[in-house]
Amino acid sequence: MFLTISTTGTRERPATDLGYLLHKHPDKSQVFSTSYGTAHVLYPEADAQRCTAALLLEVDAVALVRRGKGKGRGGAPDAALAQYVNDRPYAASSLLAVALSAVFSSAMRGVCNARPERAAEPLPLRIEVPALPARGGPDLVRRLFEPLGWAVTAEPVPLDTEFPQWGDSRYVRLVLESEALTLAAALRHLYVLLPVLDDAKHYWVASDEVDKLLRAGEGWLPGHPEQKLITSRYLARRWSLTREARERLELVRLAEADDSEVEDIDNAVEAETEQEERPTPLAVQRREAIVAALQESGAARVLDLGCGQGQLVQTLLKDVRFTEIVGVDVSMRALTIASRRLKLDRMGERQAARVKLFQSSLAYTDNRLKGYDAAVLSEVIEHLDLSRLPALEYAVFGAARPRTVLVTTPNVEYNVRWETLPAGHVRHGDHRFEWTREEFRAWADAVAERHGYDVEFRPVGPDDPEVGPPTQMAVFTMRKEAKAA
Repeated sequence: MFLTISTTGTRERPATDLGYLLHKHPDKSQVFSTSYGTAHVLYPEADAQRCTAALLLEVDAVALVRRGKGKGRGGAPDAALAQYVNDRPYAASSLLAVALSAVFSSAMRGVCNARPERAAEPLPLRIEVPALPARGGPDLVRRLFEPLGWAVTAEPVPLDTEFPQWGDSRYVRLVLESEALTLAAALRHLYVLLPVLDDAKHYWVASDEVDKLLRAGEGWLPGHPEQKLITSRYLARRWSLTREARERLELVRLAEADDSEVEDIDNAVEAETEQEERPTPLAVQRREAIVAALQESGAARVLDLGCGQGQLVQTLLKDVRFTEIVGVDVSMRALTIASRRLKLDRMGERQAARVKLFQSSLAYTDNRLKGYDAAVLSEVIEHLDLSRLPALEYAVFGAARPRTVLVTTPNVEYNVRWETLPAGHVRHGDHRFEWTREEFRAWADAVAERHGYDVEFRPVGPDDPEVGPPTQMAVFTMRKEAKAA
């Protein structure tokens, strides 16, 4: 099977920089061993104006059968002859995707020490795959690649050129062109979508495939219109893995959407205020109220659950009373932004020892969250479907069990006071609900009773005598008998 990647350039920015990005020298033909054959990397053309890198994968059909134990599509046993006579050596599939990942691993991560600026910027790219199995035809190929910024040419391959009346095969000749994508993004698209179009994998799909999918799909899969089909096919239609992947992708989508408007209605209000002395933004008031409540509790080791871009973590680091601060988020993009905001790579050793960032989903229990003095859920719960709240409740109050838990969420009654918010709308497009004060109190009281906490409620922001505050906060404190237990 065969794939080419081409780019164009100028004398000042030569196309041969592609060799640096791929970590493969254009003047050399290189060979790599894989589990199922041999991969060759060569350059049919390489000059300042145009450079093309080709990946040729020679598949050992016998090794494929022996290592695969005769398993075919979806794990079903092949017929005896089909084990040896099939399209695997010729058509792009998961075999080619795995070879891409192995041979161009650094390029797929966007790592290039020699040309870091080129690795981070879009390139004029043309990718050709002469024979691609497409279960769903050219239309599905376009539906998968076009939303990612590709101009797609998917030409059906006839079953037999001498007998056109037989119609087209399930294979297409694929050409992808774009000037808006980085090489790393292009390779990740291929890594996921080649086996999706083939609708088969040459190896057993285990639970670690979910992590592979989310890593390769970061930044594009959560919002892809064909996400359901992609996750189902990539994970060989294993229902439990597909469900887990879709739940995690949904949490990532919500987190990233929230990151893009992290101050949501607060920024809108601040932008509209033209006076020389502007009021303190609600987001700042919220962080101040959280810090004050944490100080009252005497907490030293604090979890920021759903930390987003790290604004609260940054605030807590300024107070030496907080000796350990852990930011947790499902979105790697959010954690990367938080790391940059905090300047972790340039932070002094003593300060760096106080802060940690790691990825985790609040819909699942995580032993790393146990043993902390306090946990904060600031503007988090409203981004979950109501059906997912019991899972979050158990993960935080039932499994992690910090002594103090702070939960803030919008007060929907106050929305009538926002002049910029149309009637009947929630404050953020990804809010699944916004509670009244009575609804929030009912939920918090029930959670406290189930898990051995006392709870009190505090306003955040101006407390309107008619509709209450813009943000409502619940302060959960573990009862003495629950601590003893």
